[in-house]
Amino acid sequence: YSYCQCRYGERKRKVTLPFFVYLRDILERKAVYTAKIMRRREQREHIFKLLFMTEFNSEEEMSEQLSLYFDTLEELSEKDQEYMSRKYRHVLEKLDEIDALLNETSNGWKTKRMSRVDLTALRLAVYELKYDKDVPTGVAINEAVELAKRFGGETSGSFVNGILGKIANSESEEKSE
Repeated sequence: YSYCQCRYGERKRKVTLPFFVYLRDILERKAVYTAKIMRRREQREHIFKLLFMTEFNSEEEMSEQLSLYFDTLEELSEKDQEYMSRKYRHVLEKLDEIDALLNETSNGWKTKRMSRVDLTALRLAVYELKYDKDVPTGVAINEAVELAKRFGGETSGSFVNGILGKIANSESEEKSE
């Protein structure tokens, strides 16, 4: 038995030590678990940053930039790094198809004219909408809008939302036919 420290004026209570040992173990496991596993939103933000870097670096430079970027992330698990680099590569593989869809959907706004932040958020979201079945449509759109608001200009969020809304509507119409 051990005595629990209580608030001023209260009597100390007896508690069993195994409970505290058990509680400590749970808290330690939870701390290790939350520290090592990155949330999808964080992963998506890192993928966004990597795709944005692609706009300014050649393919040869990007392999080195990719490893340097991952080295700067603290406590990055191997699983998270593999997921992010795999998704990054998959987006790059589908880039021509994604850009063609964006050019077709955005009236008066070709990809060459779009802000690089907006374009990067759109590319990632379109990839998730069309090719990544693990990401629900609403989540892909919402996350892209949040990235555009955070890293883009004043109207970036509504611009990205409008284009992705058109793409999502056309996708749902194609599925219903």
